[in-house]
Amino acid sequence: QVQLVESGGGLVQPGGSLTLSCTASGSILSVNAMGWYRQVPGKQRELVASSSSGDMNYADSVKGRFTISRDNAKNTVNLQMNSLKPEDTAVYYCNAVVRTVWEPWGRNYWGQGTQVTVSS
Repeated sequence: QVQLVESGGGLVQPGGSLTLSCTASGSILSVNAMGWYRQVPGKQRELVASSSSGDMNYADSVKGRFTISRDNAKNTVNLQMNSLKPEDTAVYYCNAVVRTVWEPWGRNYWGQGTQVTVSS
């Protein structure tokens, strides 16, 4: 089985910074795309940033403020969040497409979510 474990959420003041980290572990052949999504109550989960084959993709609302990075050797993806705004408040979920021995075509996995609250 594969697990995605997130860390780094918390409470921060507007204008502050946080870094989220996510590590995939288990019987992994390879990790393809990795990314971060977020969700607030009553709304659909939305893409924040993703990384696939060296290409980075960001939601318009976070461009210039958030940076996604990966350590492929450690199956880790990070999200550096700067200039945080109250509207960034959400549960942030790590996402990865992982190839395993049992599912060599790849399967989508989600982390458990980590709360980010931006408030004074």
